[in-house]
Amino acid sequence: MPSPNLPENLSTNEISLGSELCRRDAGPKEGSVCAETEKPIRTRHLVEKGVFSLFRGAAAINAFALLIIIGFLVYNGAGAINWTFLSQAPRNSMTQGGIFPCIVGTFLLSFGAMLVAFPWGVATAIYLHEYARPGLAMRAIRLGINNLAGVPSVVFGLFGLAFFVTWCKLGVSVLSGVLTLGALILPVIIGTAEEALRSVPATYREASLGLGATKWQTIYRVVLPAAFPGMLTGSILGISRAAGETAAIMFTAAVFFTPNLPSSLFDPVMALPYHVYVLATAGTEIEVTRPLQYGTALILIALVFGMNLIAIIYRARLQRHP
Repeated sequence: MPSPNLPENLSTNEISLGSELCRRDAGPKEGSVCAETEKPIRTRHLVEKGVFSLFRGAAAINAFALLIIIGFLVYNGAGAINWTFLSQAPRNSMTQGGIFPCIVGTFLLSFGAMLVAFPWGVATAIYLHEYARPGLAMRAIRLGINNLAGVPSVVFGLFGLAFFVTWCKLGVSVLSGVLTLGALILPVIIGTAEEALRSVPATYREASLGLGATKWQTIYRVVLPAAFPGMLTGSILGISRAAGETAAIMFTAAVFFTPNLPSSLFDPVMALPYHVYVLATAGTEIEVTRPLQYGTALILIALVFGMNLIAIIYRARLQRHP
């Protein structure tokens, strides 16, 4: 006869087997072994359902907040969006015309920042994960990267003003803004690139080295192609942040108004986030331009979404056909 109390050394497989036998019988009776084994199982299921419910609730709240923001912008700014708004420059103290120079400037700054930060960040991640040895230097580098990720964007803007604009004599230009935004998003690129390298199985490296390849050939031909789809996650996050920054470009690249598109990297540009800031705080007719403010913000979200969508589709294709 089995003891009515649950033995302390009962294994997980025995508990599972006992639960299955209990389900086949009439059910667990009070004080029996079946009842004792069912209690922790029911508790784990309840805890699991509770945690998953919290996760679902958090995701639902985020999605609901995003829908509210987009709906608010659409309601207030959709009426201002037309072909003139998308294809012409502002005029009449920015109360009329469009935002075409702002769209072009935002795209140039975001894409240029990725061209600067992505190779630099990937190279840094390769050094940290593949070559650097644990020690004081490694800890110092990681500490610097972590601190860099927490620096406010206005500090990057002041740094760009002091270093790129003044000391390097690049002036308020596309190049100064691109370099400043590149430094701003660099920690994100490094973190995601290193995590992508870490996710590549060690057997890939061992097989390549076992076939006679050098370490660099292994990294270039085996590790990087396998990790590249994950690295694109960093580019998606970087584009989103670079396109929406205001403080980092208001000192280095963006100007209040210029009707012409930039003809070189040394020309200033208009940008969507700075244009919204100008219309909402420094314009001469703030209330008159209110629909233009919402319309500009809506176009900025659409532009960021479009660039992210292209990167996501490309990443999905790489994952299906490496």
